[in-house]
Amino acid sequence: MNIFRMLGDLSHVLAIALLLWKINKSRSSRGISGKSQILFMVVFLCRYLDLFTNFVSLYNTVMKLLFIAASCATVFLIYFKYKADSDTSRDTFVIWFAVGPAFVLALLDNYEFSITEVLWSFSIFLEALAILPQLFMVQNTGEAENITSHYLFALGSYRALYLLNWVWRYFTEGHFDSVAIIAGVIQTALYCDFFYLYITRVLKGRKLQTLP
Repeated sequence: MNIFRMLGDLSHVLAIALLLWKINKSRSSRGISGKSQILFMVVFLCRYLDLFTNFVSLYNTVMKLLFIAASCATVFLIYFKYKADSDTSRDTFVIWFAVGPAFVLALLDNYEFSITEVLWSFSIFLEALAILPQLFMVQNTGEAENITSHYLFALGSYRALYLLNWVWRYFTEGHFDSVAIIAGVIQTALYCDFFYLYITRVLKGRKLQTLP
């Protein structure tokens, strides 16, 4: 495991911890897109179908279980435990605009035309687009709480670091993963405006307001 993947995993875990902490501390999911969290849950359920059939390492298994459990827990908190204090009325992004393109790309770009491989590719492309409902909500409301901004920054950093991981592996191992690289570029590009506002506003102690 190289440094970029390790930092990427740490950033991902930090993002999840910030999100769950924010929801439980405020006993509310306001400002959080439930649709994005549903998409992330679908991502991990589709990606880790091999959880009990393909053992890579203890680290790998623990991370798989963590991502599945955390995504399911987040959806439960938003749509059940704190349903009365959520932002579902503002969570208006049509998720099929993310699911449809991801599925088409998975059919066109995969390593083997089998159910598990197509679903794995689908999960990679869907993860790149799963943040769209959250960014759409921030744009519609015109602002985001600082803790939500920190969550989004950690999540975006995770994908940017994973993109560097794939580049590193290409130059050091000759390994080229077109699915992961294409998805990583797409997702990092989606975060560009947010990264700019985060650095110029949130890190200077101001509240994040309206994405360009």
